[in-house]
Amino acid sequence: MSTIALWNRPAWPADRWVRDFFGPATAHDWSTVVTPAVEVTQDGDDAVIRADLPGVDVEKDVTVEVENGRLVIRGERRDERSEEKDGRRVSEVRYGSFRRSFALPAHVTGEAVSASYDAGVLTVRVAGAHRNAEAQKIAIEAK
Repeated sequence: MSTIALWNRPAWPADRWVRDFFGPATAHDWSTVVTPAVEVTQDGDDAVIRADLPGVDVEKDVTVEVENGRLVIRGERRDERSEEKDGRRVSEVRYGSFRRSFALPAHVTGEAVSASYDAGVLTVRVAGAHRNAEAQKIAIEAK
């Protein structure tokens, strides 16, 4: 009786093959395209959201909106590069969409939101977001 071994992993290192084929990771890595890093802080009564968006054309590819009681930051990153090596020209285009959404207090409207972009960081300020942020104790009814 003979024993047959079944492959429980690829015959080649697939992740390395993909990296070699598509090129090494850069500052515009695919993971940053899908979900940009975001920091949310409180500044007095205001909420401040900072999104890491290096290399993005914010005037053309990013929108900040108040939609159904939520602050929505959405956009698209495009990375195009071309190089000539050993008499061959290689062109690569990477792109991807992203969307981040944050719940807003009921009293916040679009007029309370402002946005700016500097050095690869999108800063969104929501004026008065924490103005009515006091905790309210709820009575518990025992049965």
